Amino acid sequence: QVQLVESGGGLVQAGGSLRLSCAASGGTFDDYAMGWFRQGPGKERELVGAISRSGGSTYYEDSVKGRFTISRDNRKNTVYLQMNSLKPEDTAVYYCAADLRIGYRWSVTLIRNGHEYDYWGQGTQVTVSS
Repeated sequence: QVQLVESGGGLVQAGGSLRLSCAASGGTFDDYAMGWFRQGPGKERELVGAISRSGGSTYYEDSVKGRFTISRDNRKNTVYLQMNSLKPEDTAVYYCAADLRIGYRWSVTLIRNGHEYDYWGQGTQVTVSS
């Protein structure tokens, strides 16, 4: 059983930056690919992006490409989401998620399927003011 705990959310002005962290425990962290998702007010949950087991591959949705960066430190069992040039439409609860199968089969189809992921964190709120 893997436990995931996000941190780093908060209130930021448009154009600002935040870095979210997701600390994992209870499993072998580098077995898992990690994803970041978000759910804005009144919206469906959506993928932000994902990172492979080693960190050598990443995937981003178009809405955040060039502004957000996902990284991981397998020694610290932590994955990060660096968010720059934030916009009000980035306001959401952000979740990290872990998946074993994607860890061994890097596939955009799997990455984009929220139902695929094995473990989820509780989420952290990000609010971007205009």
